[in-house]
Amino acid sequence: MTKHNQWEEFFDAHAPHYMQNSFTKNTQAEVDFVLEELQAPLGSWILDMGCGTGRHAVELARRGYRVTGVDISAGMLAEARKAADAACVEVEWVQADATTFQATRQYDGAVCLCEGAFGLVGLEDDPVDHGLAILRAISYALKPGAVLVMTALNALGAIQKLTQADIDSGRFDPATMTVREDEWWDLPEGRRLVQLRERRVVPSELVLMCRVAGLDVLHLWGGTAGAWGRRPLQLAEIEMMVVARKKENE
Repeated sequence: MTKHNQWEEFFDAHAPHYMQNSFTKNTQAEVDFVLEELQAPLGSWILDMGCGTGRHAVELARRGYRVTGVDISAGMLAEARKAADAACVEVEWVQADATTFQATRQYDGAVCLCEGAFGLVGLEDDPVDHGLAILRAISYALKPGAVLVMTALNALGAIQKLTQADIDSGRFDPATMTVREDEWWDLPEGRRLVQLRERRVVPSELVLMCRVAGLDVLHLWGGTAGAWGRRPLQLAEIEMMVVARKKENE
């Protein structure tokens, strides 16, 4: 039985407006950064997990890479196809849940950026297993020695803003590091309440998850959108970045 995922519903509705977000404005510089870390040969295959509207996937294809973009949202993939057509490039688009995606080829590099699936937990998902399942799917897809560049929500920053009231109300669950947000949406069929969950991770947990998934962490940096850099994570940052390499013997 297929699970209902509220994030799929959210992004289907948000897809036409997604590129208006301020954090989508640095695509070329972000791809420059990613390619320096991936060190993947021109023409090689790159996996974009949680590709959204395809802004990184399309730019990678424009620069001569072969790309598979995976996303749970049909609406986001529809926007991605439009972007690829406008850029006159070909990208392999796959609609799939990142936790269960099964690659049909091995990739020379992978990205999972701006909460591309990682950290976006459905109400029916196990929040502890969710991120690890995504990392395992990516690791399985990578060639030995290939590199993943991924951003994740930084729990250290979130904890500074949360209160005991958030725990008491059930908004924040410290056992799973998930935050629940209740939002009212104005939809064609009327106004309805939608519940969303985001999962934060602490840096040490992210390193451990990568190791369990068969990835050796090379770097853990500050990864907040618009402020990427090869620099230490700041405690209050929204996001962090991990650069990890698929183990040679996995």
